[in-house]
Amino acid sequence: MFRSLSSFNYRIWFIGALVSNIGAWMQATTQDWVVLVDLTDNDALAVGTTMALQFGPQLLMVPISGYIADHFDRRKILMCTQSALMLLAAGLGILLLTGVAELWHVFVFAFTLGVVNAIDTPARQVFVSDLVGQENMANAVSLNSASFNTARLIGPAVAGILIALVGSGWVFMINAVSFLAVLTVLISLRVSELHRSPRATGSPIKNIVEGFLYVRARPDLTVIFVIVFIMGAFGMNFPIVASTMAVEFGRGASEYGALSSILAIGSLTGALLAARRARPQMRIVIVAAGLFGTASTVSGIMPTYISFAISMILVGFSTVTLLTTANSYVQTTSDPIIRGRVMALYAAILMGSTPVGSPIVGWVANAFGARWTLGVGAMAGFAACAVGLGWLIVSRKLRLHRDPESRWRLVVTHFGKPMPGAAPSSLGRMGLTTPIQVVHGENGEREYLDVHGKAFVPASTSEPDAAPRRPDTKPLPVPDDARSETATNDDAGSREPCAETASVGLPQSAPQAVPFIEPETLTGQIRVQYLDDDGEDRTAPRP
Repeated sequence: MFRSLSSFNYRIWFIGALVSNIGAWMQATTQDWVVLVDLTDNDALAVGTTMALQFGPQLLMVPISGYIADHFDRRKILMCTQSALMLLAAGLGILLLTGVAELWHVFVFAFTLGVVNAIDTPARQVFVSDLVGQENMANAVSLNSASFNTARLIGPAVAGILIALVGSGWVFMINAVSFLAVLTVLISLRVSELHRSPRATGSPIKNIVEGFLYVRARPDLTVIFVIVFIMGAFGMNFPIVASTMAVEFGRGASEYGALSSILAIGSLTGALLAARRARPQMRIVIVAAGLFGTASTVSGIMPTYISFAISMILVGFSTVTLLTTANSYVQTTSDPIIRGRVMALYAAILMGSTPVGSPIVGWVANAFGARWTLGVGAMAGFAACAVGLGWLIVSRKLRLHRDPESRWRLVVTHFGKPMPGAAPSSLGRMGLTTPIQVVHGENGEREYLDVHGKAFVPASTSEPDAAPRRPDTKPLPVPDDARSETATNDDAGSREPCAETASVGLPQSAPQAVPFIEPETLTGQIRVQYLDDDGEDRTAPRP
């Protein structure tokens, strides 16, 4: 679970980020409380407007922020952004301490904070791969989420106490000091041990367009982004939910901070469970969205503050399970040279969706009551779950069957997962398990390999059935001079000849099929391992 912490660089980064995240959560909690209570008369719409101004730049700046993350040294980017965030926190803290802060000051602060975070977020998320490398990236992303939610457990509760004891201004000043922890870590990193990713080259416009084209060519990423947008816009407006529900139950700043901390109990649990998984899977994202809808429905009908607070644990668990899995999936299945641009788009959709939904949710709270904010979140969770299930049914051929070996048991099948006991020859119709014909040597000897590279022995002497081409895949290009002259025709029509394994030219998108052991997690692409005559692994095809 904690294997990423064996790296010195990641270990000190984890500690520094935890300290900074605690301060950031203290500031976020205080900012919403200042707007709701100190600067307005319980105006939830003002809180929603503040969130829109803070997260709007994430959406507007996605082309620039992604290009910066892929083109420049991420360590130096973070040193600049973290210093700017420290100065912003200190500036608003001084305004609050001197008693001259007004609502428009907070609006300007929120917008400027959003601009800096638009550059900081993708660089910080992709920087994880520089710290631990590809092999431990999924684990490191999950531990980052655990750090974030540990801070979420501590920060709001401490903020609520400090607001009551010393006032809101000092909370901002404490957060400004906490940025020194991250800056110290960035200076102390062992630069020689960083896993440098390849840097993007070419014009900025070309790099920006490549990022969008890459995501458009990946239907699985598109589904992830749609789910995250729905949840970010209408489901995860927790500052509005927590602040308005605290007022609904007649509670003060301490109880409001406690709600955010209780939410983080479930969030931390979800992050730690995600760290135990070997790799992220799409079905976990879809199930977590449905669980969020159910948890929000239950929370919306809780009659007391205590029962509502307890129900928020499940809301936090489902939220972080979804976000951590989605984040890991996007990072681990994206090509390193374009990962920054993909993560910038992911962050823009997650954070930038807030300006779309938060003013609407704030208006719902004012017009219909605080509990309806949870109703909107529940509908968003069920809608996101429906989007994921629809994609599985249409694109991945998800089906529910009765098990032929058991009368009362149901079996789920999809591409890569056939019915139990299915004949090997029928696997060709399941898409990802179709045997691949490979021609070896000068004599044109043939054999069939499955997606794991193992020899495939048909049940009969006849060739396996030809599988229909899936709509989200493309055939591997084969050079003209390498085509086999021994192609044959069968009942399915003319079979395209296959070149020698080491001569197949892979498209740039082929390395995205990273999960090699579990075919049902793939997106329809295959990864070819090149071998020399002596069995040694090759990193590139022969010319």
